[in-house]
Amino acid sequence: MDAITFPNGSITMAANLYLPDGFDPQDSHPAIVVVHPCGGVKEQAAGLYAGKLAEHGFVALAFDASFQGDSGGEPHHLEDPYARVEDVHAAVDHLQTLGYVDAERIGALGICAGAGYTVNAAMTDYRIKALTTVSAVNIGTSFRRGWYGTDSDAAAVPTLQALAQQRTAETAAGADPAYLPYVPTEPDDNTPRDLVEAGDYYLTPRAQHPNAKNKFLFTRSVSRIFTFDAFHMVEDLLTQPVLIVAGSEAGSLWMSTELHGRARSPKQLVVVEGGTHMDFYDVPKYVDPRHRRGRPVLPHPPRRVLSRGHRRFPP
Repeated sequence: MDAITFPNGSITMAANLYLPDGFDPQDSHPAIVVVHPCGGVKEQAAGLYAGKLAEHGFVALAFDASFQGDSGGEPHHLEDPYARVEDVHAAVDHLQTLGYVDAERIGALGICAGAGYTVNAAMTDYRIKALTTVSAVNIGTSFRRGWYGTDSDAAAVPTLQALAQQRTAETAAGADPAYLPYVPTEPDDNTPRDLVEAGDYYLTPRAQHPNAKNKFLFTRSVSRIFTFDAFHMVEDLLTQPVLIVAGSEAGSLWMSTELHGRARSPKQLVVVEGGTHMDFYDVPKYVDPRHRRGRPVLPHPPRRVLSRGHRRFPP
């Protein structure tokens, strides 16, 4: 693994580049951009996936989002969906400058909100030839409708009203910027299971990292997040094949099934029995097929091929 930087406009991006075993710079290699979840950094799930992809012969690039981790951009701790989509484009730009990368075999893999950003980036960047989503989250829709997607978009209005008041306090009254946590630090009985498990991942030695501060700017981030829809126009603009992976017990599963239902490009939905949202961040049974005892299943009738690009599991 090599620590590198690459440009993204005026921002310097920090990344880790993973090379295959027996790497020969004279050869031409397929490459994958790996996009971390919101609140994550390159040393966590993205780095784990990048390392495993390298074991399978890929050049893999895991980077910190702009305004986060070791990457540049001010103010830091900004979660800007539009900037994060541009990060993916910039990562592809960099891979195309590497003489040992086959420019016609560049793909992308995103985890959680990183999956939504990856889908959105692929819709306007056909240099990405294929993509995979893992525990996909459409961050704007999730923030508006809640983790389970049961609220209406109008449920966002009280938060936006609070945002307006806080922005006035910061700009007119000189109040300190307000931050929100990505995952609850004190979950209660109403906290979704996935977010309780997220706290166990991000806030304990399991995956805790000093660059993952579990906070993002309230006013500047939420105003961008709430109007963002990672899947907007996916029916018409996503032309690349997509593999969609999620757990059957994930509260976020509805976002993966929505993407599967709306995408018209060659597609495959794999729902792994028993998996939760966070299991796919680092649990060997779900991250490494060599450790998997269960078999993946699809939440559809099992006795027919579903549509183009799909196959049923077990085969």
